[in-house]
Amino acid sequence: MKQLIFSKITDSVEQTEALGAMLAEQMLRDDSLPPFIALYGDLGVGKTAFVRGFTSRISPASQVRSPTFALVNEYRAKPRSVFHFDMYRITDEDDLFSIGYYDYLNRPGICLVEWSENVPYAIPEQYLRVLIEKSDPGRPEIRTVTAEWTDELPPDESAEF
Repeated sequence: MKQLIFSKITDSVEQTEALGAMLAEQMLRDDSLPPFIALYGDLGVGKTAFVRGFTSRISPASQVRSPTFALVNEYRAKPRSVFHFDMYRITDEDDLFSIGYYDYLNRPGICLVEWSENVPYAIPEQYLRVLIEKSDPGRPEIRTVTAEWTDELPPDESAEF
């Protein structure tokens, strides 16, 4: 089952950040939302900008940077910290174990995972799915940001049939 939270068009980094902040505020008000956000979208589409906006509401003093080389950045806050993952270079489950991924899932915090399509086997059954995509080939700054609550495991596109 999927439940649409929002689908909005942005035309700037600031608007993409504002949508991230809006989702964070909603999560702070509604603790029934799953504490896992799977981010999907092409390279440079604004996933880190979304996380920057989200984190600005949970841990305002944090300087959000892409965790491309660190693989995970932790932004400590109360009542919950933010764990920001980049799965772009993750190739298998051993990589996830080496960064302590499964330990983070059991900690009191919110996980935001960029490049979730690379680890469909590691996404919990209940999660928020955020898709950011360019929506106008003639205007590359235009994005559609869609967030939905799902309790379906994502398809494993790497699985052989």
